Amino acid sequence: MKILHVIPSLSPKLGGPTQAVLHLSKNLQNCDVDVQILTTNDNTDQLLDVPLLKTTLYKGVKVTFLPRTLRAKEFIYARALNQWHQQNLSSFDVVHTHYIFSYLSSWTARAARRRKIPYLMRPLGQLTPWALSQSALKKRLYRNILENKNLQAANTIHCTSPGEADDVSKLGFQTPKLCLPLGVELPNLDRSQARAQLKKQYHLKDAPILLFLSRLHLKKRPELLLKAVQHWRQRDLHVNLLIAGSGEPTYEKQLRNQVKELEINDLVTFTGFVDGADKECLLQGSDLFMLPSYSENFGIAVAEALAAGTPVAITPEVQTSPWIEKADAGWIVPGNLDMWVKTLEPILQRPQILLEKGLAGRKLAAETFSWSKIAQELASSYSKLVS
Repeated sequence: MKILHVIPSLSPKLGGPTQAVLHLSKNLQNCDVDVQILTTNDNTDQLLDVPLLKTTLYKGVKVTFLPRTLRAKEFIYARALNQWHQQNLSSFDVVHTHYIFSYLSSWTARAARRRKIPYLMRPLGQLTPWALSQSALKKRLYRNILENKNLQAANTIHCTSPGEADDVSKLGFQTPKLCLPLGVELPNLDRSQARAQLKKQYHLKDAPILLFLSRLHLKKRPELLLKAVQHWRQRDLHVNLLIAGSGEPTYEKQLRNQVKELEINDLVTFTGFVDGADKECLLQGSDLFMLPSYSENFGIAVAEALAAGTPVAITPEVQTSPWIEKADAGWIVPGNLDMWVKTLEPILQRPQILLEKGLAGRKLAAETFSWSKIAQELASSYSKLVS
């Protein structure tokens, strides 16, 4: 089988979604699937330094990078796409798009539909009520003109959680759905050394280490965590909050100003964008991972924290929450400040509970979020489409 994955950007700055496509493709290769990714050289406010308009090996996967012509938020336009379709698209057995409301994925789904090539669409959280409420008029027009037709005619809509599948069904799409989560690699654990390294590197106090690791965006609600830290300080509970990630410069500045206004500069550290060993050190060295997001179709960083043995505190709108609740691997906290402060305050003073929940999370990641198992199931779905 020859499979084409399509995603508007592989920029590391965009976090989990781009890394998930790379990991998924690598593991599909282990299932004897011929995988190629089509994307652009987008790197948010910059461009990736990669070969263009030819297939190249990028992080162990065959990738074709088209030159980005225009970036308007997530709508990344590449003028070269139509010509690439004419020359290459018909050579693939299945097309699998990731993300909607963006030129590369939308127009490739349309092209596959017209050429009668089987295709799957992964909405990547863009059909949740919260996501559809953002720029609502533009998205409604876009759906009516193009995306609804793509979704209705798709062979499968790939949802990464039961909650996302429910969101899609509520919109009236009768398209078959494949509910298949994303995966994580299980790292070798050395949590005590990671914690010591964090304390030294960031000059942390002898207090619980809390981690927010995600793209800095208002959807993720890091502001709530800043206010929680202030409340805990007023109650003589000191913590270290590490905010790892990057975002729009104006939003980052807004967060830093809020830290000053709340007078918690000594308790909050902005690490900037992290990857590789630095990211793994943050995940393993922290006592609790926190994501009070308004909406997440999966939340790959949540699964990475579980794999690192770190328990999580998330809102119900993070759609990995049913798995975490069932496995008793963390806390599902309604998205208001009072509940976060009251729920987590006693927990932060009981390290044994954090340890026990972390072990449960590690087990959950091993049994449910295994890339090899996910790739095998997806390869089987591809085979059924081809046959």
